[in-house]
Formats: sequence, structure tokens, C-alpha cells
Amino acid sequence: MLLAEIISVGTELLFGEIVDSNAAFLARELGARGVNLHRKTVLGDNLGRVTDAVRLALSRADLVLVGGGLGPTDDDLSREAIAAALGETPAEDPGLIAWLEGLYSARGRVMPQINRKQAWLIPSAEALPNPVGTAPGWFVRLTGEGGRPQYVVAMPGPPREMNQMWREQVVPRLPLPDQALYAVTVHTQGLGESDVAERLGALTRQANPSVATYFRKTGVDVRVAASAPSEGEARALAQPVLEGVRADLARWTWGEDDDTLAGAVGKLLGGRTLGVIEAGSAGMLSTLLADEAGFHDAAVTTDHARLITLGLTPVTLRDAGLVSEGAARELAAGAREHLASDVGLSVVVNTRGENAGQAFVAVDVEGRSKTARIDWGGAPDQVRERAAVAALALAYRALRPAAEESL
Repeated sequence: MLLAEIISVGTELLFGEIVDSNAAFLARELGARGVNLHRKTVLGDNLGRVTDAVRLALSRADLVLVGGGLGPTDDDLSREAIAAALGETPAEDPGLIAWLEGLYSARGRVMPQINRKQAWLIPSAEALPNPVGTAPGWFVRLTGEGGRPQYVVAMPGPPREMNQMWREQVVPRLPLPDQALYAVTVHTQGLGESDVAERLGALTRQANPSVATYFRKTGVDVRVAASAPSEGEARALAQPVLEGVRADLARWTWGEDDDTLAGAVGKLLGGRTLGVIEAGSAGMLSTLLADEAGFHDAAVTTDHARLITLGLTPVTLRDAGLVSEGAARELAAGAREHLASDVGLSVVVNTRGENAGQAFVAVDVEGRSKTARIDWGGAPDQVRERAAVAALALAYRALRPAAEESL
């Protein structure tokens, strides 16, 4: 099995100004192709540190993927670092120079001289075409200790360029193992990660298939993955474990893989319409539901007079306040009645002051209501998001068939 390391280069990545989505993409790609990823490293634009990182990675791994640092400016140093780590001298490649000049002339421009470094190659490197950018990649073949083959691949930082180069140029050149990965992610809501792990028991401690839990904004995900020589064998290996996970967590499961919680609610509406009233959540719930066909209408306001016209009674507002169970229940009924919808959903949120983090959500289906309370502090945007997700989870439970809800 190939052992791989990823080195992401860029001071903007190191300081968190840009999220390193490329490394996440490559990690998924490597896993799906049976490559064992051991490490991911993020470094700033420093020649010495990147050189040391490439040299160290080659002492441990068969495949070293370097992302970023292939631009034309002085702080784009990945080519220099790879050359230094391998003890080779880069030189301009006439074919790459001609290609670069052709790109600029096709746009009616003259290529800046600073771009000439993008045409560099070292003797052990093969240029990787970049049809959507000006930075060719490098594919370096080496012979390591004991004659084992090693590879260093340099790809540009912009995700669109890197993703296409990886799939079209790098993957066909790699001696990938005869290994397939089959994975399914089960989405749950209503249980904490430790509760999910406890229910799954020994399943989370086995290697192949593996069962891993991840906390997400919409709940806890459980990923079941198996590897085998073929996809069919991997699927067959994973299936009994996957069925066990589904059975153990059936009461809290709302979807799998690319499903969204809003989409799951939309499916359960079954042609019915959904009206939403939000107070204090800045339209977060409506944003999550925006693409769902059943989403009929919404009112987003904290104006008391407007909320009273939508179903909030002055008595509840006076005695319990806007952020209360009673207000949420009345506004859910109001969303159904005043927004002319089959199902009403409401969320009332407090993001500031003594009770910051407190929220109530309610759903009204044919006059039957359910409510839930959230007390979870944090920044205002976190509180709004958690309240919106809680509202979707409540709607999902209320709309779910009684037979499933009783599992």
C-alpha cells in the first residue's frame, strides 16, 4: 500500500486566512483509492521550511503531494524547495515557455517576465498540463531506499486548478493499489457523540469495516467504511455493519451521505406547504429551507406589533416574553394560519444579555404542536444556527411517520 503525505504551502493557509480545502479533497481522494495517508502539513512561504518538509516526507512516504506555491511571484517557492530537497537545478523548459506565451497572446497580452519561473523543470520532473491556469504542475519520479519507487507531485493552489489536475493528470500516472473503498455516512440528530458511540459499542473499535463518529452542525454523523480489492467486495464487507448502525440508531437517523436536514424535512412534507416565523434568528431557518419546494412563506421580524398580527398574543408577550415556549407555540400556529400553510414552524432566539443562548422552537401540524427549548451559549451567529437546526430537527420528528418515531 502506498504511504502518502500532503504538504500545503501558503502563509495565508498557515494563518487561517484561507481554509485548506485542497488537503481535505486530496485526503478523501487518497482514501477512496486505497492510499494510506499518514500526515498533513501546512507551511508558510519559507524556502528552508518547505525544503526540509519535502526532504522529511520523502524519508517516510512513497508519495508526497505539495499543494500551492506554483505562482509567478517571489514568495511562490514550491519549485525551488522541491529542487533543493532533491539536489537538482531547475531550468526553463522551451515547450512550457511557448505554452505560457501562447496563453497571454491569445488574450491579447504580453507575458510578464516574472511568469518565466512557471516554466521551470528539474531533470526528474515531468510537467503536468494546467488547462485552467498558468501554473503547470510537476510529477517527479524517484528511486528510494531499497529501490522502492517514490513520487513527488506539485499542484497549484486554486482548488479548481488543483482538482482538475489531480483527476486528469496525477491519478493516471500513479501506480495506485488494487483497492476500493466503500463508505456510507449516516446522519443523526438528538444524541450526543458519546451517546452514539456508546450505543454502537464494539463497532467503533474494529478496523475494517471501520465505524467513526463525527460531530456536525446538524447532529452526529456515523461513517461506515470498508476497503477491499473491488467495490463490490467492499460493499459486501460493509453491509452487515452498516445495517447494524442503521438499526441501532434508527430512532435518531434523518438521512445519509449528501442528504441535508432541510431536504429531509422537505421530503416529509409530502406536497404540503411550510410557513416559517422567525424572531431573533436573522432568517437563518429560512436560509436553510430556501431550496425546498415545500417552503411556502416566511416572516422574519422582532417587531412586537408585527408578531402580534402573526399570532403572538399580547398576554403571552407580557407575561412570558417573546423568547418563551408559549410565544414559539403561538407563532408556529400563526405561521400555519396567517401564512396560509399546511405546517407552521417558528423559532424565537435571544442572542444577547442575561439569557443569551436561549431559544424556543415550535412546529404546528394540523393544529397539533410540539416545542423544544435550547440553552446553549455562544456567539450570536452560533446561537441562531443552532436554533435553526433545532427547529428543523423538531419539524422532522413531528412529520416523521408514527411507526418510525416510535422505534
